[in-house]
Amino acid sequence: MANEAKTDSWAVETIKTIVYALLIAGVFRTLFFQPFWIPSGSMKDTLLIGDFLFVNKMAYGYSAASCPFSMCPIEDRILASEPERGDVVVFRHPVNGQDYIKRLIGLPGDKVQFKGGRLYLNGELAPQEPAGTFVETYEKQGPVGNLPSCKDGLPVGLGATCVKDRYTETLPNGLSHSVLNIVDGRFGDDTPVFEVPEGNYFFVGDNRDNSQDSRFSQAVGGVGFVPSKYLIGRADRIIFSSAGRSMLYFWTWRPDRFFKGIS
Repeated sequence: MANEAKTDSWAVETIKTIVYALLIAGVFRTLFFQPFWIPSGSMKDTLLIGDFLFVNKMAYGYSAASCPFSMCPIEDRILASEPERGDVVVFRHPVNGQDYIKRLIGLPGDKVQFKGGRLYLNGELAPQEPAGTFVETYEKQGPVGNLPSCKDGLPVGLGATCVKDRYTETLPNGLSHSVLNIVDGRFGDDTPVFEVPEGNYFFVGDNRDNSQDSRFSQAVGGVGFVPSKYLIGRADRIIFSSAGRSMLYFWTWRPDRFFKGIS
């Protein structure tokens, strides 16, 4: 009987420990930092497929989107802070509920347009300077096994060199960041003028020809304007990076990206 009592006590304590650990992890994830893997190439070369980062959820305050499965009973945002133009932001898609990561380009009241693949904010061209090329191997990337898009079309085969033109773009607040161009004249290079409504934001991927973002309506798979209540947090630093299908493939790790700041 004594042994049974000890066994029952051990089982109860183990369950309590697991429950407490899950609660603590849930609170940490909800209030402070959320882990996020980069699943696509839409933010190259700022973020690569296989980069792992923690999203700073304190940056913009909290909403229902801050909680797993949008479970928090918050109508709009509390403890809200305004994001800055150029921030790399994780947000929840207003329609499909998936988490996206893009660069914040347009603030409420801004007029955003693309002409010839160049960004115009409130009628002013955002300067771009050539910054060489971004070179990668034409191979399957990440757990999904996506193949990259290349400047000269599809390479001869797997293992070939895949090139994109790279530019340094400077926003009106002085923030500079890399953008990539694959081909001129692609859908999204020329847009109407978008006037960002109050309480909404306009997001674009740095890999401009390979990003479904605010240039495209939700009806065609884009994100359109994103209301502030869907913001989750700011991406500040890459913690870990792996080019392989699994983080266990240590020979595919990218040590030069460990703890790299995001700008």
